[in-house]
Amino acid sequence: MKTLKSFLCAAALACTFNAFAQGTLEDYNRAYALAKKYNNGYVANANPSPRWIDGTHKFWYVHDDGGTRRYTLVDADKNTSKNLFNHEALASALSAKISSEINPADIRLESLMVSLRCDTLRFNYNGDRWTYVNNNKGALFNNGTVPPPPVYPHWMVVDEEKDGEPAVSPDGSKTAFVRDNNLWVKDAASGKEKQLTTNGTIGNYYSSYIRWSPDGSKIATCRIRPAEKRYVSYVESSPAPGSQPILHKQEYAKPGDELRFKVPCIFDVESGVAIVPETTLFSQQYDLYGPEWNADNSGVVFEYNERGHKNYRVLEMSVANGAVRPLVEESHDKYVNYSRIFRHILEDGKRIIWSSERDNYNHLYMYDRATGKPSHQITKGPWYVREIVHVDEPGEKIYFSANGVSKDEDPYFIRYYSVNFDGTGMTDLTPAPGTHRAVFSPDFKYLADTYSTVSDAPVTVLRDASDGKEVMKIAEADITALKEAGWQAPEVFTAPGRDGKTPMWGVIYRPSNFDPSKKYPVVEYIYQGPGDQYVPKSFIAYNRNMSALAELGFVVVMVDGMGTSFRSREFENVCYKNLVDAGLPDHIAWIKAAGEKYPYLDLDRVGIYGASAGGQESATAVLHHPEFYKAAYSACGCHDNRMDKIWWNEQWLGYPVDESYIKASNVENAHLLSRPLMLVVGELDDNVDPASTMQVADALIKANKDFELVVLPGVHHTLGESFGEHKRYDFFVRHLLGVTPPDWNEIDYK
Repeated sequence: MKTLKSFLCAAALACTFNAFAQGTLEDYNRAYALAKKYNNGYVANANPSPRWIDGTHKFWYVHDDGGTRRYTLVDADKNTSKNLFNHEALASALSAKISSEINPADIRLESLMVSLRCDTLRFNYNGDRWTYVNNNKGALFNNGTVPPPPVYPHWMVVDEEKDGEPAVSPDGSKTAFVRDNNLWVKDAASGKEKQLTTNGTIGNYYSSYIRWSPDGSKIATCRIRPAEKRYVSYVESSPAPGSQPILHKQEYAKPGDELRFKVPCIFDVESGVAIVPETTLFSQQYDLYGPEWNADNSGVVFEYNERGHKNYRVLEMSVANGAVRPLVEESHDKYVNYSRIFRHILEDGKRIIWSSERDNYNHLYMYDRATGKPSHQITKGPWYVREIVHVDEPGEKIYFSANGVSKDEDPYFIRYYSVNFDGTGMTDLTPAPGTHRAVFSPDFKYLADTYSTVSDAPVTVLRDASDGKEVMKIAEADITALKEAGWQAPEVFTAPGRDGKTPMWGVIYRPSNFDPSKKYPVVEYIYQGPGDQYVPKSFIAYNRNMSALAELGFVVVMVDGMGTSFRSREFENVCYKNLVDAGLPDHIAWIKAAGEKYPYLDLDRVGIYGASAGGQESATAVLHHPEFYKAAYSACGCHDNRMDKIWWNEQWLGYPVDESYIKASNVENAHLLSRPLMLVVGELDDNVDPASTMQVADALIKANKDFELVVLPGVHHTLGESFGEHKRYDFFVRHLLGVTPPDWNEIDYK
């Protein structure tokens, strides 16, 4: 579907927002109409996406007033803005080259790159690469067809480290490479080759990712003992009309599978002497990252992620004798959140900046490299460091984002800060209310800041990066027409969870023809998987997962319960070996609190739906909480964590595979079903093994349970796509509204 250039006028839309109805043909037509009108939540200037020009204090963005797009150049030093180029001239030049009329008010340049002096533009358009001389003459050159994007391996494929390019020594005199599983060095001048190892085999080979020491005297790499790989097979039933099915095979490690083992090794290039360490400190590998050389050639550093994720170490191996010692050790009785770890070894070689959740929140620490212990904590408090944007070593300052610092707002709102290495001088660089997305100038003198809430339109401003003061306003979204058309802003609702005191934050979506005198069933959209936070915080006019469903006569809600991230370590740890919990006790308490405040919510008719982890959790809801949830739509669920990907499940359920996997399994608990359930799966789901859904179906059949199963041919990981979405509408209309859905042939999808 194409993005709208502008919203239709309020008068034209008003006719779709007058009559109250639930689950009727009119409701369906309105839901589909709004889905197309507000595709991608389109609002002018909602997402200007500033792009700084390297080496300057200038950036460009697309100013969009809802009818005219203008590439705009901002000079931060001069506080000025102007057109980046002559839109009419470029449109005319492009039109002549491609023999097709281009509207200068709607030019869309892909992969745009702007030169230092803004006098040259390079971009892709209509499948070709172009160069435009950005002056009065405006010469335009076609540089040929855009090359196809690179094809990357599937994200579940483990890199065997056999395809690395030959590594050239710092002085260019030698090249190191792997041949027949062994290490070789070639002299560039003579072409003479020297074999450094002879013990490399298919079952224990040397990695081709080779790193030279800074002085060029040694090389470091890993010796790898591979493990047998698991594969999942998928049948593509309908590749094309009249074509035979295709069998696909995908590498896919699952919980409990054996994993490869890596040992860092150092070799003296001249003598061939090998330094191979003892493996005691990295003996139970989930993975090992590195090695990387110290700047003084004294050794290499690598990171060890222990199987089960309770220990994580940064280790240093001495070039003198192969001794291995910890530089940083991170341990937890449940799991270390290794994907959030930040490490930065300072250029002085004496200090390391490290992030950790050891005090119940994610914070930054300064480590003394000599002792392997923290010298001090840089950030501290009941809030969460999110992303390290930049480490300014000369200025001894860190730029980062965080949530929860301000106590007077949604604790999930992201703001940007700077802080000195010693922990002093923490400064809020984005002080306006809302959640922020900041882009800093290359030298970190300025930042372009876009902020909003789910109900407040985005504003973009230029700020001084030393103190966060606003320099100039860049753009402001206008949602007047949206409101006049009957748009109902989602409501942020907060209520205590299961413990009666910890606030849970969620959103409530109402239909555009909302009438508080009526009763509305409640449908919850769930994605409660640990590792992130999921309730939207920034502005979106049309939530494709929630808005349309509300139009059928529901109030649709979403909430982050215990077991999700970025509140505290304790808050998230509820999920550990307890995915069956799914935060549902918090969700139920929150929905009940909403029902107490809003009597038009019918809590005797509550449904739930989700995909992936949300697919597992929606099914879990009706299996374990049928007294509250009366119907569930479950798409592509990881219903049995033994069937799902290794990295997700061993993080939260641990290793080895134990009873916690069984306890969380919807296959094992299928016999508990007493409410309507629709299972949906894409036959080519390469994220969650489709067998996970089919095994639930098998268990339900064996337990003589009634349910619905929708298999989508040719579809990958999904909430349902257009067919499944329509099935979801009908499912809840039938089971929560008690209405027979309209005939599909009568609905206007245009």
